[in-house]
Amino acid sequence: MANRLTQIATLTGDDGTTGLGDNRRVAKTHGRVHAMGDVDELNSHLGLLLCENLPPDVRELLVDVQHRLFDVGGELSIPGMELLKQEAVLALDAALAHHNAALPRLQEFILPGGTRAAALAHVCRTVARRAERSVVALAQDEGLRAAPQHYLNRLSDVLFVLARVLNRQGDDAQVQDGTYWKSHRMVHEDGNSPP
Repeated sequence: MANRLTQIATLTGDDGTTGLGDNRRVAKTHGRVHAMGDVDELNSHLGLLLCENLPPDVRELLVDVQHRLFDVGGELSIPGMELLKQEAVLALDAALAHHNAALPRLQEFILPGGTRAAALAHVCRTVARRAERSVVALAQDEGLRAAPQHYLNRLSDVLFVLARVLNRQGDDAQVQDGTYWKSHRMVHEDGNSPP
């Protein structure tokens, strides 16, 4: 990659533009900048989740994800650059299969929440979806490699499953999957609601 950070306050962004990794300047409202910002925000939320007491394998996975998100950010910052490898997507597929295998099938949609760690994982999941939408929008405008989009799509699924895993790690056996959605339509139709 081009330059490492040597100066943080450059004052060059005062005019509402920012520099890309290829030395082009674009408006801070540019779709590429939105996508980079959403990926950066996701990485920051993951950093907050990593402050929690997590199982070692979950921690290791999330730290690797942070590194891969820097790869995604690098690709977004430098048009045409290829940093994220297909193996990163396959690693998320493997993590998803591994963690999902230990969980019972869901009976209904669940509300985001439960333990603090699980709630933070749900926040990460929703920010991952937003980052994915930004990348998809950018790809429609400018064309991008598919790997970053695929990675963010898989990552949001992984984070949903990890939220369930983290709810089952706590001392409160009542938490389990959190709270099932109680649909008024479903209650009206059969007189019952999900447990």
